[in-house]
Amino acid sequence: MINERDVEVAQTVFHRLISSMGGVIVGHEEIIRAALIALLCRGNLILEGVPGLGKTLLVRTLAACLGLKFSRIQFTPDLMPADIVGTDLITEEAGHRRFTFSPGPVFANVVLADEINRATPKTQSALLEAMEERTVTVGTNTYVLEEPYIVLATQNPIEMEGTYPLPEAQIDRFLLKATVRFPSLDELVTITARNTEGEGIRLPEPTATAEDILTARRVVREIPIAEGLREYVARLLLATHPSSQHAPPRVAEYVEYGASPRAALALINGAKAHAFLSDAVNVRRDDIHALFRGALTHRIVLNFKGEAEGVTIDELLDDVWEHVPAAS
Repeated sequence: MINERDVEVAQTVFHRLISSMGGVIVGHEEIIRAALIALLCRGNLILEGVPGLGKTLLVRTLAACLGLKFSRIQFTPDLMPADIVGTDLITEEAGHRRFTFSPGPVFANVVLADEINRATPKTQSALLEAMEERTVTVGTNTYVLEEPYIVLATQNPIEMEGTYPLPEAQIDRFLLKATVRFPSLDELVTITARNTEGEGIRLPEPTATAEDILTARRVVREIPIAEGLREYVARLLLATHPSSQHAPPRVAEYVEYGASPRAALALINGAKAHAFLSDAVNVRRDDIHALFRGALTHRIVLNFKGEAEGVTIDELLDDVWEHVPAAS
């Protein structure tokens, strides 16, 4: 059973977080919510958009609001895996030499992997273990990362020069993918005012603690979802697979690989977190719809025909949503 007092306290903390982040970030309400959902679900978030849209500022603002240890890794083509996870160094003590582990920037609570797709796939893969198992293995030693832990990666659109597509195994480890849009006219005016007057942008003071986050995670996991909705999520997932009987015609024609079981977990856990942030007491179909695109868009691979004809993943996901009935 959910403790109503715990729910109320946790929701108050997260509403305060949304308000604090909104005091710095202009617009991008959906992106802020996606970041907090990833945090609540013990997941990771990838943000895609052209340079200059405030992706890095959003991550720095989240870290400041949480008051947790923050590190930023700037991904470049010459970055090596040891630059991320750390390495064993030879040190000398009392005339004896021994190996001492020097931790890399992945040892933090909030890790910003900035422009992740500008590094080679080998270097990108250095984050795989940390993102999934919350551990780092160097040599024969395994180190446990401190919770709460979240990787927020930014990437430029893959059409831009000097980028490397993320391996499927890594992209699947991101709970959600969010596209950062260009600001509207009013938002652009506000951004210029905040950045050109007075002292400029100042990061907020911490408004939540590590214990607040861990408590909220426990609350979110206890939010109930009806068995019918759980089956609905499974049918939505199967409909992204071209060989499935649930697949719409265009999915069967244009998709090479559908979403993995991680997508179902992301959709259900994300829907629980969305319900929590919406002050709901259980998961609704609207919560699933709110997470549907973000949880699946990066997990579907087009075939050659789909690529050649310019079919988009978003169009296919719209087909899936309309094709799969809510009731079996």
